[in-house]
Amino acid sequence: MNLRLGEPTRASVAIERVDRAGWKKRLAKLSPAARASLKARGFELRPGAHILLDKPDGSPDRVLWAGGEEGDALAIGKLASALPAGRYRLDGSAAPAMDALAFLLGGYRFDRYRKKPAPAAVLEAPAGVDRAEVERIANAVALGRDLVNTPANDLGPAALERAARALAGAHGARVKSIVGPALLKQNFPLVHAVGRAAREAPRIVDISWNARGKGPSVALVGKGVCFDTGGLDIKPDAAMLLMKKDMGGAAAALAAGAMIMGARLPVRLRIVLPIVENAISGDAFRPGDVYSSRKGLTVEVGNTDAEGRLILADALALADEAAPDLLIDFATLTGAARVALGPDLPAFFTDDDALADEIAKAGARVADPVWRLPLWKPYAAGLAGKIADLNNVAGGGFAGSIVAALFLRRFVERAGAWAHFDIYGWNPSAKAGRPEGGEAQAARLVYDLVRDRAARTRN
Repeated sequence: MNLRLGEPTRASVAIERVDRAGWKKRLAKLSPAARASLKARGFELRPGAHILLDKPDGSPDRVLWAGGEEGDALAIGKLASALPAGRYRLDGSAAPAMDALAFLLGGYRFDRYRKKPAPAAVLEAPAGVDRAEVERIANAVALGRDLVNTPANDLGPAALERAARALAGAHGARVKSIVGPALLKQNFPLVHAVGRAAREAPRIVDISWNARGKGPSVALVGKGVCFDTGGLDIKPDAAMLLMKKDMGGAAAALAAGAMIMGARLPVRLRIVLPIVENAISGDAFRPGDVYSSRKGLTVEVGNTDAEGRLILADALALADEAAPDLLIDFATLTGAARVALGPDLPAFFTDDDALADEIAKAGARVADPVWRLPLWKPYAAGLAGKIADLNNVAGGGFAGSIVAALFLRRFVERAGAWAHFDIYGWNPSAKAGRPEGGEAQAARLVYDLVRDRAARTRN
């Protein structure tokens, strides 16, 4: 979906935010007919409320909007789907860039399978706002959402690779892919083991942009499980319904990469995507199997439904070999993170306190919230394999997201700093700026973080 702000015109309808402090004065300035309309329609000044007032001739006059809950920077995004089709403009916004972005994000629709997309409200570009930047961020998020929303019959491993290649091609980046049996020859045994049972071959997609340029090196790794049956430890039917979104980590990495490359940030960017389908066939990997990893550690499979950490292990080891200044991975990894923090607040892990502070501040700046959970080292003892270096799960069921992060930590040693985002990648219900469906969680945060780091390095 192409998200764009409109050109300013004289015929647009103003969106005016009103608050309790100035409501009486504002009410007094309205015409008697407008005040009567407010009363007749039962308008109340509560968070999220809005009303479209008409002129005496019946044409739209302006939208009065009460704002959102305190701290909800994307609140105006609700209007993108609530207002009738037409052209609108911000009137006196205190944060026009964020409001414009929120409106675009709220106007996103996944219309691939619809014959007649619904007409949309158009927000005109506010004066003084970097329109290209707002649209670039919105469309990168839309890319991530589109990928997550696309069902697995149309987005298997080959299609996800094509999407990654299309993005790379649009920005002049180099792409290398390693597919099927070549994974064994080039030492990606865990990726091969997880994906070998599927009709479409597993693969690693490796994108490099501005590799010979200046600036810090940044590596993004994204889990790309295009569909997860759970493997031989098969999921129940209810748990399988949303498993098209198990490539949400790859979608978030590509969305963040699109922002970074589109803004031409002075960084050397690498995106590594391990892409598989965790399917069931006679060649499926089994509980109890032992495989080597790219790093050389052997891994005993305690549960085939903990496949994401296996493919990430090989991908992280690859990215880590180049000793990037910053290594970040995104993954729809554990249900435990959802139990702890819910679908809207992804967990993140890092043993670098300075990086954790940067992440928290970036999330707050751009309204892309996350919450730090600890890499509690004593829990790593539960990952000890009985006949191998590691097991991919720990017994007992406690601290699942922490244990998974500790597993991944074993495959990172050279990077200057590392953070792991355990995302949900999905909005279970529509919220302001976040329509129901796929979501590129933490992508905008990481873009802001990388932009800030690049600026500080340059200065």
